[in-house]
Amino acid sequence: MPKINLSKNALTILEQRYLKKNAKGRVIEKPEDMFRRVAKNIAQADGKYRNSKKNIKKTEQEFYNLMSSLDFLPNSPTLLNAGRKLQQLAACFVLPIEDGIDSIFKTLHDTALVHKTGAGTGFNFSRLRPKGDIIESSGFTSGPISFMKIFDAATEQIKLGGNLRGANMGILNADHPDIEDLITVKSKENVLTNFNVSVAITDEFMDAVRKNKSYSLVSPRTKKTVKKESARSIFKLICEQAWLNGDPGVIFIDRINQFNPTPKLGKIESTDSCGEQPLLPYESCNLGSINLSNMAGNGRIDYAKLKKTIHASVHLLDNVIDMCEYPLKENMKIVEKNRKIGLGIMGFADMLIKLGIPYDSNEGLKTAEEIMKFISKEAKGASTELAESRGVFPSWKNSIYNSKNKKIKLRNATLTTIAPTGTISIIADASSGIEPLFALSYARKTAEGKTLVYFNESLKKALIKNKSYDDGIIERINREGSIKNIDEIPAMTRRIFVVGSDIAPEWHVRMQAAFQKYVDNGISKTVTLPKDATVEDAGKIFTMAYELGCKGISIYRFGSREGQVIYLSSKRDEQITLKDFFRR
Repeated sequence: MPKINLSKNALTILEQRYLKKNAKGRVIEKPEDMFRRVAKNIAQADGKYRNSKKNIKKTEQEFYNLMSSLDFLPNSPTLLNAGRKLQQLAACFVLPIEDGIDSIFKTLHDTALVHKTGAGTGFNFSRLRPKGDIIESSGFTSGPISFMKIFDAATEQIKLGGNLRGANMGILNADHPDIEDLITVKSKENVLTNFNVSVAITDEFMDAVRKNKSYSLVSPRTKKTVKKESARSIFKLICEQAWLNGDPGVIFIDRINQFNPTPKLGKIESTDSCGEQPLLPYESCNLGSINLSNMAGNGRIDYAKLKKTIHASVHLLDNVIDMCEYPLKENMKIVEKNRKIGLGIMGFADMLIKLGIPYDSNEGLKTAEEIMKFISKEAKGASTELAESRGVFPSWKNSIYNSKNKKIKLRNATLTTIAPTGTISIIADASSGIEPLFALSYARKTAEGKTLVYFNESLKKALIKNKSYDDGIIERINREGSIKNIDEIPAMTRRIFVVGSDIAPEWHVRMQAAFQKYVDNGISKTVTLPKDATVEDAGKIFTMAYELGCKGISIYRFGSREGQVIYLSSKRDEQITLKDFFRR
């Protein structure tokens, strides 16, 4: 079995989180064994289908090659659990919460079952009556935020013993009477540390913000208006708190439901923990990402290789659905109806560097649209081929595909998602998701206490080529993380090797919007703002994201949150935690 070319940081992460260990905690599996274990297990799904039974060994080798080449990696639960006792392979879950103690604590129990497998959960708490509202038996309710804190405490205990850390998304609709409490809940440190929080915003709300009108806060119990509130004041409060420490984010819930592939099965109310995967109650989705850095060379994109990779990846992700042992019977029931998968990308920033294209440029946006349009087209083609041999997803007859164009028959209700790819991008030694490079030299603290040190290898080669690689320049790069202001380096090199802090916030939003045009689900992307950004700047970002067609957005202002996992060597006390960067 040929040895896989893995970086030192990749080996560290694999040993800490993914490779099998014995009872004494000693690693007893090599990376090659892990990929073989996953490939062999996922290929077994072919045996369910009459015309695929003879090809299981061929499929296994195809999947092994796909992963061991680092051209594609599935989400973390698949790498960790495939072919092992848990066999829970999906990363994203949404669980419903109704207004009652039985429902709340059933969902808490279900959340624990999901988290112990290394997956994340999302919830919309808007059905819970607001604090101070009457309880039929006696007394008054403590409100949804108090129950979010119970979920947070449970997550904290479960994650202490797990290889992968469970995370949550807590959503409240903008018209919930406790919306101000949700918006400000993280104004103090160490509150809801296992939650991302977002406000579900409607088109009507955004219109009221634009026109400076009031809107109704509605009791979920009585369905009656309890108060009128200025939409612009609430929007400003969202911006102020996001500016303060990165929370809350916003999701544009009407736009999400506009693209709900199965509206007859219900409305989407929540996303997964990182915000990229809108799902129906109890629905789950498995994700995987193509390493675009491996799809580019000699100044061009290898579309033939990319097409082959897409088709193999869709096959693998569809097989994962059949091989996954979901924690809840409700999960299996709806997953089998819709068979959603989320094929995404990583290494986009690396690919642009290989192509000689600046991230924050019109050419960068054009490349994003072209590559995602191609991935979407080929993913649908691959799903159509699977539908012909395995059948359409059972809810297809109730889907938008059937109502709009009966010729489109797909195996999967959704196909594309862009996840943050925090740990799998370390394994692939690629930039994460569609984010620009964080920095050209930086250190990263893992949850296990290890420090991973990075220096961009492509930059090193470029500096050697143009004879700029010397101790003085390396010291400046280590100190600053950027080459933007190092005049000794050629201007074109500085323009191409751009990092997140070099990029104007509007370019982050434009890039997310460019990808969103061809992504079925959502996109995990954090707009990084400079430390001196204003609350008004945050408002412009949220508004721009809405106007350009994004499904949600989050921001992070440099230096605004403690407990950073990423920092520049000379700025540990003021560098950042990119929101959710390390949760996948």
